[in-house]
Amino acid sequence: AKQLRRKKPSRKDIWHLDEVVISIGGQKHWLWRAVDQDGYVLDEIVQTRRDTKAAKRLLVRLLKKQGLSPKRIITDKLRSYGAAKRDVMPAVEHRSHKGLNNRAENSHVPLRKRERMMQGFRSVGGLQRFISVFSAVRNLFVAPGQRHSALATHIHRIRAMAQWKAVTAAIA
Repeated sequence: AKQLRRKKPSRKDIWHLDEVVISIGGQKHWLWRAVDQDGYVLDEIVQTRRDTKAAKRLLVRLLKKQGLSPKRIITDKLRSYGAAKRDVMPAVEHRSHKGLNNRAENSHVPLRKRERMMQGFRSVGGLQRFISVFSAVRNLFVAPGQRHSALATHIHRIRAMAQWKAVTAAIA
């Protein structure tokens, strides 16, 4: 999964942050996710809470992983994001609106489909390991943006398959 992550961070990036509830063994857990403006999943973390401390943990982890702060973050109406952003990156612009965060909301759909196929997740650690690999592979194969010609999409898939073969050949 580490070898498949290929998106270089940029100061122009816009991060869309969102959380979704996942039930594991009858207990609620929250999957916190950060997606950039192109739809690439930047990071995901599973936590038992949905509060400022959890949001802060996601932001700190994102900054450490990306190395650069974004130009703007976009979230839903959860107030924990604003409180965490004030502590971690006060200079970054924050927009909180229900309609602006569709990019992050839509990024949950492939995971939900896979969750139904797998008939749920059995443990928190298994979910965390699964999403880290699942998102890296999905980022590799799904072309950024929607308005591309069939040829551009075909070339993207050929390059993705070549990179996949190079990574999996290095492991085997």
